[in-house]
Amino acid sequence: MTETGDRVALACPSCSPGEPTVHEVLRPGGQSTVRCTDCDHTHKTEIPEEETVPLKIVISQSGDSFTTEMDVPADTYVSETDEFVVDTPDALMQVRVTGIEVGPERRVAEADVEDVETLWTRAVDNVGVDVTLHPKDGDADGTRSLRVNVPGDYELTVGDTVEFGDEEFTIEGVQIRSDAPEYRHEKLDHRGDMAYAKDVKRVYARDETLTAWSAW
Repeated sequence: MTETGDRVALACPSCSPGEPTVHEVLRPGGQSTVRCTDCDHTHKTEIPEEETVPLKIVISQSGDSFTTEMDVPADTYVSETDEFVVDTPDALMQVRVTGIEVGPERRVAEADVEDVETLWTRAVDNVGVDVTLHPKDGDADGTRSLRVNVPGDYELTVGDTVEFGDEEFTIEGVQIRSDAPEYRHEKLDHRGDMAYAKDVKRVYARDETLTAWSAW
């Protein structure tokens, strides 16, 4: 249902009678009042309702998963690694497509949404990144692991020293996830190489947490 403030594509009788332009809905209804954002012309018109189809979506987050459903435009085409916002009962979530199921045990890389039975996704707005920390003295027995929670667009750059609470480490390598868009390599280990947290499977780093105690 169209609401006040929505933006829709419509022909403008003043500046573009043949091609749609972006209009703002001022007053919805059978004959809606709209304003062309190109020329500010205000007029009344009928806004056609967009045809939608229900889509079953499985969302994975931090090792757990849940299923939700949302209505999407019937003419939508989806591909693996696509990202979009899902309006779940609890919150709006940014997700990435990791699998497209069009039949029992049949998955494809892309499909029309009308052919999709289940869309498998992973939450990417906030993610947990696993970190393997190696001690500065090279003692393998001192290796430890931790997980940091960061926004999906947080940048992890090889060579940078970062702090998370009481933890401090220098990034030496970044392992890229299999569902991430294309990167130069599956593992980044050159100084200056950067990956977004939502694309990272694991970070390898030098532990700097105890540096302040080295003089004691």
